[in-house]
Amino acid sequence: MLDVVLYRPSHKARPRFYRVEIAMDLFSEVSVLREWGVKGGAPCETITSFGNLRDASHAADAYRIRAQKRGYKRA
Repeated sequence: MLDVVLYRPSHKARPRFYRVEIAMDLFSEVSVLREWGVKGGAPCETITSFGNLRDASHAADAYRIRAQKRGYKRA
């Protein structure tokens, strides 16, 4: 449904990324998928399920804002 990818340039050769996605799962719940890591490496991810789109979008916005405060920017 909705996908936001943020990047943070690093002092090292490999920049970092942070991705937040809102999607429907198989059980008709709305899930927020967060994925982060070093570009070109194996990412870490977590999925949180919510009962409705409003709660999921509030959580996704909070994750995005928190990442931007840590220096991540939109590509």
